Amino acid sequence: MELLYFLEGIRVPILNEFMLLITKFGEETLFLVAALTILWCADKRRSYYLLAVGFLGLISNQFLKLFFRIPRPWVQDKNFTILEQAREAAAGYSFPSGHTQTAVGTFGSIAYTTKNKLVRYLCVAICILVPISRMYIGVHTPLDVTVAAAIAVLLIYFLKPITEAKGDKWMPLILSVMIICAVAFWAYVEYFPFPADIDAHNYQSAVSNAYKFLGAIIGFAIVYIVDENWLHFAVKAVWWAQVLKVAIGFGLVLAVKSGLKAPINALVGAEIGSAVRYFLIVIVAGILWPLSFKFFKRLGNKG
Repeated sequence: MELLYFLEGIRVPILNEFMLLITKFGEETLFLVAALTILWCADKRRSYYLLAVGFLGLISNQFLKLFFRIPRPWVQDKNFTILEQAREAAAGYSFPSGHTQTAVGTFGSIAYTTKNKLVRYLCVAICILVPISRMYIGVHTPLDVTVAAAIAVLLIYFLKPITEAKGDKWMPLILSVMIICAVAFWAYVEYFPFPADIDAHNYQSAVSNAYKFLGAIIGFAIVYIVDENWLHFAVKAVWWAQVLKVAIGFGLVLAVKSGLKAPINALVGAEIGSAVRYFLIVIVAGILWPLSFKFFKRLGNKG
């Protein structure tokens, strides 16, 4: 807690706003934006790598939160204060840090695979600043962010040579491991005899995420199989066509994510509905939307 008290003591309004902005780089939305942009416009294999690091990191993070059930710093020490703007998004257990896991996994993967030095330096800076921001605003301890960052780094280094192996021998194995992990986490949250005093918000969030992971990862496996065997969608296009592709694509993904929530939940319930909805999101993003990419590739071509 000594480091947290030190950071609490140097808080000033302008630095508070900066850290609240930096911490947003650890949100899952940016992970999906980065992965889909690379998938649609740059390099499918790099996107698969990023998605594998991200999904396996999220599953391990959620499992550890429920397994250890460590309270937030201000719950452990009543004298410690957090930035009130961060309180609403910091419900549930503290260890390990989900924002750190997502930021280091996402931007660390990009830094490790890019040849652009400026992009690499910016990504490394984000990997350092997000964990600091989580401690500065008071929602995580040094142990929370260190363990989360370590898991992300291990996944980054372990998965890169596997996802880049020639002949596509290893991707089916990685996808199988991801599905097994998703099923195991789902079984854990559904059937493990958790104590009665478990944090209700964190537990319900974990249950919802378990179904989302399961649907998304099964969808990811289907996308890979379909593209490798039949679709083979191209990612290249003139720059302004790429901008259109990304803008319209994200609009479509958001429409599926938000527009189908109520009708699907009404049909099958919220939990199964989450699995179905995230499965459809991945199918739309990885198969249906890429069917239009030949059109985008022709845009800007003369003759």
